[in-house]
Formats: sequence, C-alpha cells, structure tokens
Amino acid sequence: MTSDTETTTASPPKVNPGLVLLLCSGATFMAFLDLSVVNIAFVDILADFPGTESSTLTWVVSGYAVTFAAFLTPAGRLADTLGRREVFFGSLAGFTVASVICAAAPNPEVLIAGRVVQGAFAAGMIPAALGLLIQHIPFENLIKAIGTWSAVGGFSAVVGPIVGGVLVDAFGWRSVFYVNVPVGIVLVLGTLSAMPRIHPPAGLRHPDLLGSLILVLGIGGVVAALTEGENWGWTDTRTLALLIGGVLLGLVALVRSRGHEAPAIATNLWASSRFAVVNLASLIFGVAMFAWLLTGPLLTTQVWRWSIMESAGALSIGAVVSMVASVAAGRVSDPTKHRWVIALGSLLFAGCNFLMASDLFGTEPRFWDAWVPASILGGAGLGLGVAALSAAAATALPPLQFAAGVGMNMTARQLGGALGIAGMAAILTAGGGTRAIDAFHDVYLACAAVAIVAAIVAVLLPAPATAEQ
Repeated sequence: MTSDTETTTASPPKVNPGLVLLLCSGATFMAFLDLSVVNIAFVDILADFPGTESSTLTWVVSGYAVTFAAFLTPAGRLADTLGRREVFFGSLAGFTVASVICAAAPNPEVLIAGRVVQGAFAAGMIPAALGLLIQHIPFENLIKAIGTWSAVGGFSAVVGPIVGGVLVDAFGWRSVFYVNVPVGIVLVLGTLSAMPRIHPPAGLRHPDLLGSLILVLGIGGVVAALTEGENWGWTDTRTLALLIGGVLLGLVALVRSRGHEAPAIATNLWASSRFAVVNLASLIFGVAMFAWLLTGPLLTTQVWRWSIMESAGALSIGAVVSMVASVAAGRVSDPTKHRWVIALGSLLFAGCNFLMASDLFGTEPRFWDAWVPASILGGAGLGLGVAALSAAAATALPPLQFAAGVGMNMTARQLGGALGIAGMAAILTAGGGTRAIDAFHDVYLACAAVAIVAAIVAVLLPAPATAEQ
C-alpha cells in the first residue's frame, strides 16, 4: 500500500479536492463492486457454460481475489515510484479493458483470464487512490475524506446484489462487466483533466514485481488444488503438485520479501504483534465471509428456485444490516475494545451459519422465519467484524504506516477469501453439487467453525502498546 510520506513538490499544482475525492471514490466503488456483483451473476454464468464444472467456474470470483490480494502492496510502492496519478490512470484503463474482455468472453477460460487481469488492475487503483487523497486533500479535511472514501467501498457491498440483480435480470451476466466501460472511460478522462502530474522523488526503489508474481503463482496453486481436488482426486499428481508447489512458492515469496527493500509482502509490519494477530484474524474471517457470500445466491437460485431479482432482494437484507453495523463499529474509538467487537461480529456470523446449517434451511424456501433472521445475524456479524478489523489494523501501527497497514489487512482478507471460495467449491462438489441441500449445510457448518476460530484469535489480540504506536 502506498506510503503516507509526502511525495509532492513544495508548491503542488492547484487541484479541486472535491473532484479528486469523487474520482478516487468512483474507482474504489467500481473495484469493490466487482468483488460482490459477480456473486449474483454467478448463477447466470453457470447456466451459460453448462459443460464446465461449477468448482472450476468459481475461479471467476477467486481469480479476481487472488491477484487483488497479491498486487496491493507492490501497487502502492509502484504508485510512489512512478507517480500516483500515472498508476491510478493506468490501472483504471487496464481495468476497463479487462472488463470488456470479461464481458465478451466466448468461453470460461477467457472469462477467468479476464477476471485475473481485472483483479490485478483493481489492486492498482486502491493504493493509488488513497495516495492521491493524501497528496491533494488539505490536511484538515483528510481524515474525513478517507472516511468517505472507505465508506464508498463498503457501500458497494450494499448495492452490489441490487445492481447485479437488475443488470443480470434485464441484460444477462455480461452486462455486469459492460457497465464498467462507460464508468471507466469517464473516470479516465476525469483523471487526465483534473489531476496534474507530480513527479515523485528520485531514489525510491521499484516494487519487487518478481516476488509479486511468485506470490500470485503460490496463492493460485493452493487455490487451484483446493478447487479441483475433489474432481481430480486429493491424491492425484496434479492436485499434490499444485498444493505443494503453491506452498513452496508462497514460502519463497515470504523469504524473498524479508530481504528486499521494496518487498511483495510488507513483512516488516509484522514486527507489531498486534498487527500480526489482526492480519491472521482478517485472513481467517475472510475465509468464512467470502464462502458465505457466494453460497447464498447459489442456495436461493439452485435449491429454492428463486429468480435472480428475488435472490438479489433477499441478499440486500444482509448487505444493508452490514452497512449499519459497520457504522456502529466505527464509533468504537477505544483500540482496547476492538478485539471484543471483532469477537462479537465473528460469533454473530457463526450463529448465522449454524442457523443456515439447520433444518430451517431445507429444500423449501422459508423467507421470514429463516432467511431474514439469518441475514440479520450474518450482516451484523460481517459489518462489525470487517470494520473493527480495519480499525485494529490501523491503530496497531504508527501514523506514517497507516496506509500500508490498511493495505496489508485488505490483502489478508482477500487471500482468505480466495481460500474460502476454493474450500466452498470443494465441499459443494463432494456433497453432490449446487442442488444438494446437505452440501450447503456442510458449507455453512464449515463457515461457522472458521468464524469461531476468528473469534478466538480476536480475543488473543494484544492490547495497543506504546512501543508499537
């Protein structure tokens, strides 16, 4: 994630701070919307490629998450060395082109490849956007601007099911990618006209792109092994090669990062035990969260036979509750209380999953006495958990490392999400596929167990120490 260290000249060109905030928020909204909107489109994608295993098609979601996670940290460093506007502009343009590739994909392979590329460019937009805010927003308004920017990212999760449902119902799944094109063009043109080029200081090291590529291949190998293991066999040579190779590549990336001046993984941040534990909790929480978010649309459409719009409306309940809960969690300013908020959110989320694994969720739809209470529990748990984890990550580090800390925490959650989606695919495949209610119960039980582990890790979160601040 980009550094908070000032990289502007002594007299930076005049800009409109409000327009900068609008452009940065628009790009961030688009990047995070594409994390959630595809969940509701996933069912339509399955129907359009009937000869492809559903577990393989989960790469449409996890492929985005893998590259998004792996490239966040180096993208921040790249923004500092090449220029924040340049990286922001290039990432926006690349994201828009990748959206066209996804929308026009003639087969699953091209769609998945497009999503992988899209996730990499999305990773470039986020740290560059935060850096531009720091660069162009007056200090007295900066905290408020960053809060607004963060809220926009969270709001995308609320409107994601609604936007996705309307688009898919009216125009099909390809429209959730085509809609990025006019928005991306407007943001690209706005960036060129509203943001001047500010030359970064000389002497900064470029990011370790080789280490980042090794990290992507490592994460991808593990995710591929988990995704395809049930189809290939867990002792199949391909499964074992991907799993072992992925783990080894991940270790290589980790070791390489410890000795690199501009590493792919900011391991120096883990010197704070509080930050290290927060990242572990974020990774674990992300496993359950992403699996749950994708399982919901599959259950409502494949088992309960709801339409896309009915599913989108139902999913919006949890999204709205999540937004309200995240606002409530944001009001907890005492860092010593963050672990209890994270633990509470994790336990509420576990309760939601236990409920969804019960006989209340059978082959016949039950909206008021099953879906609504579960959505309220789940939404509240996610809102409290994610907001408190982000706040704990920020307060675990000195102010100059704030942006890097938020980025690393986001990386951990995305990595957990990629693993969670892969695990969900393996469980559904083993249990009979996307129309077997017992398979869904198994997924929800697994999510509940993982959420309880996240709660336990949260309770172990060290209190803020003066030495770490």
